[in-house]
Amino acid sequence: MRRRDLVKGIVGSAATWPIVAVAQQPLIPVIGFLSFRSANESADSEAAFREGLSEIGYSEGRSVHIAFRWAEGKKDRLPALAADLVDNLHVAIIAATGGGPSPLAAKAATKTIPIVFTYGADPVKAGIVANLNRPEGNITGVSWFGGDLAGKRLALLHDIVPNLETVGLLANPSDPEDPSQRVDVQDAARRRNLKLVVMNASTEQEIDAAFTTFAQQKVAAVVIAADPFLFSRRQQIVGLAARHTVPIVGSVRDEVAVGALMSYGNNLTEAYRHAGLYVGRILRGAKPSDLPIERLNKFEFVINLTTAKRSV
Repeated sequence: MRRRDLVKGIVGSAATWPIVAVAQQPLIPVIGFLSFRSANESADSEAAFREGLSEIGYSEGRSVHIAFRWAEGKKDRLPALAADLVDNLHVAIIAATGGGPSPLAAKAATKTIPIVFTYGADPVKAGIVANLNRPEGNITGVSWFGGDLAGKRLALLHDIVPNLETVGLLANPSDPEDPSQRVDVQDAARRRNLKLVVMNASTEQEIDAAFTTFAQQKVAAVVIAADPFLFSRRQQIVGLAARHTVPIVGSVRDEVAVGALMSYGNNLTEAYRHAGLYVGRILRGAKPSDLPIERLNKFEFVINLTTAKRSV
């Protein structure tokens, strides 16, 4: 066969090929999920985030991909993880979750990629945004009253635990919200003539040591500060509380689910669901600056009846 006839044959047959065989498939946007927490204790939060995405029409693996980056409670890992999402993966949007360090790391990594954060305190005070109603630039998110209710939690312990005289506070001094929570609990203890024993914990070993001291000081109940690291170690904390027969109060129902006596605060999974909704809205074209910071205003008081029968 002559070369000219061969070329004509190839060109002629190519014209009948299905167009999908040569068309480029559209790219699926990648969501960077940056968290100060650990993957092994964040299943409920992940599920709630996916639920929010689903409500607005996005399905992981079909219409979006999610690239998870976990700092495992190590603040110094966040800048590199955020840079990886921005510089290497070129994500379409970042969900900065798991505590204040994540939004700040994401904000430092990019001024153009949209960011949706979750944060359990005042994001204006933390320097994440300048205004709740009209956040500027590329960042918006969901916040709740995590640390603002520390004194109220001590008051609940005082009302429920009989003959309470000495109460403990387990706090993380590296948390930006620690000073205000500490003052809140100190004021609440003073008003009720309670002796307050404050123990700092930024590592697993310090949590163990704190409960040893609580036992030595005859602490009858403990307030667990609203803090991402302490929340990530809730299984360890609840186990120590059970060993020493010390009732504890936390900030979210997730702590009660693993054995804490009670919690008072907002629903953490609801915050992650709302974050998923915001991510979906931005992927559909909304600007972060047009989405006001959501402040969860529904509070829940949750008691573990099994723990109550055993420890109160």
